[in-house]
Amino acid sequence: MARKIKPTKTGLFYAREKRGMSRTKLVKLSGISKQQLSRLENGQIRMRLDHLKPFAKYLGYTPEQMLLWGRYPGTEGPHVDSADILRFDTEQEPVGPPPEQVPELDIRAGMGGGGVPAREVRRDGEHADPVKVEGWIFPPSFVRDQLHTAVSQLLVIETFGDSMTPTIMSGDRVVVDTGHSTPTPDGLYAIRDTFEAIVVKRLQVLRSGKNTRVKIISDNPNHPAEEVSMADLEIVGKVLCGIKLF
Repeated sequence: MARKIKPTKTGLFYAREKRGMSRTKLVKLSGISKQQLSRLENGQIRMRLDHLKPFAKYLGYTPEQMLLWGRYPGTEGPHVDSADILRFDTEQEPVGPPPEQVPELDIRAGMGGGGVPAREVRRDGEHADPVKVEGWIFPPSFVRDQLHTAVSQLLVIETFGDSMTPTIMSGDRVVVDTGHSTPTPDGLYAIRDTFEAIVVKRLQVLRSGKNTRVKIISDNPNHPAEEVSMADLEIVGKVLCGIKLF
C-alpha cells in the first residue's frame, strides 16, 4: 500500500498568511474552490505559474514570488522550492479532480510551459491522458435521467480543428460516456487517432461479424472519411452531449 508523505506548505499558503486573509475570503475573491485552494496550499499538486495567477492580484504577490517563496525578492519565510511541492510516493494514485467531479482532458499538456505534470492523469488501458486539476460538476439528476450513466464513467473533452463542423466547432466541449466503448448505435464517438490523440468522429458500422468494418466520418466534407477494421479502432467513449461557449 502506498504511503502518503505529509504535505509541504507552499508559497501560496505563506502569501495568504502574510496578508492576513482567510481561506474563505480568498476562495470568494478568486472563484477557486476551497478544496482546490487547500490542495494547492498543502502541496498536494505540483505547482505551476498558471495555478497561482488567480490569486496574485488579491494577495499582492506575483505568481513567480509565490512559486519561489523565500528565494524570490519581496518574500520572507521558509524557502519553498518547486521540487518540494509534490511529495507523494511514486506508487500513489495520480492527482486529479475529486471523484464527484467529471475530469476534463488537458489538451495542452506536454506542449511545454503550462502543461500538467505527468502524475495528473486519467488512466485508460495502456494510455495515461493528462487531466485538468479541476473537473466539472453536473447535477446528479441530469447524469442519471438525461445521460443515463454514472459520473465515474464521464469525461469532458475540448475539441480542436474543423473536421466536425458544423456539428462541433473548434473550442466546443463534449461529454463522453467512457463505459460505452462499442460503435452501436452509429453516432458520435471519441476515438484515438494514429498519433494516439483523442478526437471526436462519426462512426458507422458497415458490416458486422468476424470482420467488422467501421467507417470513420468527419462532418466537414473537406475531410475524407476512412474505413478501418473494428480490431484497429480504439474507442474512448460515446459522445452524449456538447457544451458550447458563445
